[in-house]
Amino acid sequence: MLSLSIVSHCQSKLIKPLLDDLRRLALPDIEVLITVNTPEDETPFQDLPFPSRIIRNPTPQGFGANHNAAFAQSKGQFFVVVNPDIRLPSLNVDQLLEPMRDPKVAAVAPVVLNPAGCIEDSVRRFPTIASLARRVLFTKRAPEYEWKMHPIDVDWSAGMFVVFRRESYQAVQGFDHQRFFMYLEDVDICRRLKEKGWRIVLQPEVSVFHDAQRASHRSFKHMRWHLTSVIRYFTGF
Repeated sequence: MLSLSIVSHCQSKLIKPLLDDLRRLALPDIEVLITVNTPEDETPFQDLPFPSRIIRNPTPQGFGANHNAAFAQSKGQFFVVVNPDIRLPSLNVDQLLEPMRDPKVAAVAPVVLNPAGCIEDSVRRFPTIASLARRVLFTKRAPEYEWKMHPIDVDWSAGMFVVFRRESYQAVQGFDHQRFFMYLEDVDICRRLKEKGWRIVLQPEVSVFHDAQRASHRSFKHMRWHLTSVIRYFTGF
């Protein structure tokens, strides 16, 4: 079973097309866990044709804490972290999970495309201060890996759509929500997985679309969270 975890920050209108995609695809053996981080209209989350659960937070939580809480209530062999702004015109689950035949594969990610169909830099090498500076100063966002049509190992995958093997997620106790409220928790979990000998794999035979919501470029609060996470990642605090 696939357990899809979606977190809503008053984003029910944004999530509705994603749920419509899942309804249209009629994927077998899935469950969807929707975390309502702040109160909102839950109408789009009702009467879904697949098993679903709504988790309502008494107080808002960060990215990692929300997905960890959903994982604790999930039942699937595979736990899928899905951003609200992901779109699924199609999804071949068998192809997506093909790399999981290797028991050392902890996580698999598809190719992520923007609405224009261009490849996003969703899989990257572990960051350095120099590489982050290039991204900020020169807005360098070209993919850091090249691939054809065969799965490749990567350092980490952005948490917009990632399938985790249940055992691997448990092995590192999920996202480190104590240190990372938002941003770089996806880098950190992949780093900790690889330190334990697990593999992170890109499956280029499968793609999803991402209607990017780059809040850190617009909000001082999000920029502060981003900078705090960068400092914690490099200092270990």
